[in-house]
Amino acid sequence: MQSVLAHHRIRHTTAAAALVAAVALSPLPASALIVYDPTNYSQNLLQAARALEQIQNQVTSLQNEAQMLINQAKNLTSLPTSLLGQIEGNFSQMKSLLGEADKLAYSVQDIESQFTSTYENFGSNLSSQQLVDGARERWQTSVSAFEHSLKAGAVAADNIEGTQEQTSALVGASQAAVGVLQATQAGNELLAVQAKQVADLTAMMAAQGRAAALEQARKAAAQEQAREQFSRFMTGSGYSPSSVRMFHD
Repeated sequence: MQSVLAHHRIRHTTAAAALVAAVALSPLPASALIVYDPTNYSQNLLQAARALEQIQNQVTSLQNEAQMLINQAKNLTSLPTSLLGQIEGNFSQMKSLLGEADKLAYSVQDIESQFTSTYENFGSNLSSQQLVDGARERWQTSVSAFEHSLKAGAVAADNIEGTQEQTSALVGASQAAVGVLQATQAGNELLAVQAKQVADLTAMMAAQGRAAALEQARKAAAQEQAREQFSRFMTGSGYSPSSVRMFHD
């Protein structure tokens, strides 16, 4: 009996050992094995850090591009208002006034032709009445030139207040500009305002110079006419006394 029990114990022990050996020798799935490799872990961590850095760089680049587009949009934004219409209107006003110059205008050709006939012709072929009429015409031309000079000065003075307002508005627009285009436009219009001021001064000086030159020419012509008339009186040729009216009543 004991021998039988011992035999069964041996069989069970052998079977258990065989089972343990079979389990030990059988291959396990990879998921069931956990192996820690420090080198591989550090490499994976480094790769993850590099990937995160690249993502951050891309985000920064996109932000910079977005800001650049915003700045470009601002740079392309034009001024909400423009004063060029007012500035051009002031130019036109002074130009129209210069076009109203009576008698001898600002045209070089007209001055050459009219000046010769009005201020230099005192020949013997002219009658005394023609000489008097010429003197009256020269006097009227001088008076008209002085009046025109006063008008030009008045227009230039009237434009001062408008110029000051335009300058203040454009300086404010330049300081509040959101981009390059607005600042450039404001600067260009400021230059236009300055050009208008220079044009007003030029027109005023031209009108004053014209009036002064005509008055000097009138005085010179009066002296020459007096010499001619005195010569005729002394020689008794081509002179006959007559009543004339020099100026309007």
